[in-house]
Amino acid sequence: MKVSIEKADNQKLVLTIETPADELGKSVDVACKQLANRVNIPGFRKGHAPKQIIVQRLGETAILDEAFEILAPKAFDDALVEQKIEPVDRPQIEIVTLEKGKNVVFKATVTPKPEVSLGEYKGLKAQMPAVEVNDEQIAEQIKNMRTHHAKMTDAAADAVVEKDNFITLDFLGKVDDKPFDGGEGKDYPLQIGSNSFIAGFEDQLIGMKLGEEKDVNVTFPQDYQEPSLAGKPAVFHCKINSIKIQELPELNDEFVKKSTSYDNVEDLKKNLREIMLKSAQTRAEGEYRTQVMKQVADNAAVDIPEVMVDNRVNSMLNELSANLQSHGTNMEQYLKYSNTDIAKLRETYREAAKEAVKSDLVLEKIAKLENIKVETREVDTEIAMMAARYGSTPKEVKKIITKNGYITSLFDTIGRKKAAQFVMDNLAK
Repeated sequence: MKVSIEKADNQKLVLTIETPADELGKSVDVACKQLANRVNIPGFRKGHAPKQIIVQRLGETAILDEAFEILAPKAFDDALVEQKIEPVDRPQIEIVTLEKGKNVVFKATVTPKPEVSLGEYKGLKAQMPAVEVNDEQIAEQIKNMRTHHAKMTDAAADAVVEKDNFITLDFLGKVDDKPFDGGEGKDYPLQIGSNSFIAGFEDQLIGMKLGEEKDVNVTFPQDYQEPSLAGKPAVFHCKINSIKIQELPELNDEFVKKSTSYDNVEDLKKNLREIMLKSAQTRAEGEYRTQVMKQVADNAAVDIPEVMVDNRVNSMLNELSANLQSHGTNMEQYLKYSNTDIAKLRETYREAAKEAVKSDLVLEKIAKLENIKVETREVDTEIAMMAARYGSTPKEVKKIITKNGYITSLFDTIGRKKAAQFVMDNLAK
């Protein structure tokens, strides 16, 4: 086999691959056997028609095309190994010569994994975020607990709307004195101060009485999700239908015993502080690690092919879709709710996808330079952890991963984790 390489546009390489004529002959024999099992030829049982009959029946061109499909993948893979090329996309194949008795020549256009020029990745410095939990944060957490157990009571007949009240209202919005889609609501529930509506809307309801009607004047923000309303003034005619007051339970030992697993208020606060500190520590460590990894990536240089970014965006969208489905919705509903489309969503993901691809490439380079290896037992451990998360068995998870060709990807993922840990272990003291 002969292989020559030339550079093309957009970071692509064109491999011209030539294989001997006798290899084509062998592939033709295999092709005839495969075709004999797929076609019905009168007078012969399926799979038993001789080669010459298959050729007569289907024609030499069809036989050669089938033979090429057998020969080309192996030749392409051998060429990649020989030239030490790791492609990041599927090859575009162009047949140059495919004739009986002649060497097969074809071109394969691929995008190779880019070279990474590393900067400093050892002896880096980063500031660990401060970890603290103050009394105000604990009080806020306890308030949330009390809110969860709160009772709603009707306000007095002569009461007026106040901040934090829960109300229901009718409203009809108009722009340029004309109603607009989504601008009307009946018995709409709203907590005053939740900022659920346009800025200034809820503040203008404060002081209104039960049954009172009023025009509320607001202006849609310039970046409003509906372009036809962005930046425009609007008038909402509102009527208050109900006013409810949220009554929080008193914070005492009885409430704590009834609502939590703790015995008293002091015990609750102590344990909350410990839990919140642990959570804050975890977040701080994550931020610290992110700081370091960003330094490593920023110190490196790599020209990332667009196809790698596109592939990562696809992966991110697939993850989003799976997450939506697990919560009982789908991508179509999400796009409608977000007032966007798939093209805009893809664009919002591109920068994060590019950063993720760069980080992966940099960590792979570090793993290579530092001779970081991944042992089979480490992969087995990772599979066992995945099985525990998904409520399955390691054997079943490994079977699925192997079937879908993800084993190599799993090795790479673990290798990147080990490279990241190497960086963390070699920070400046």
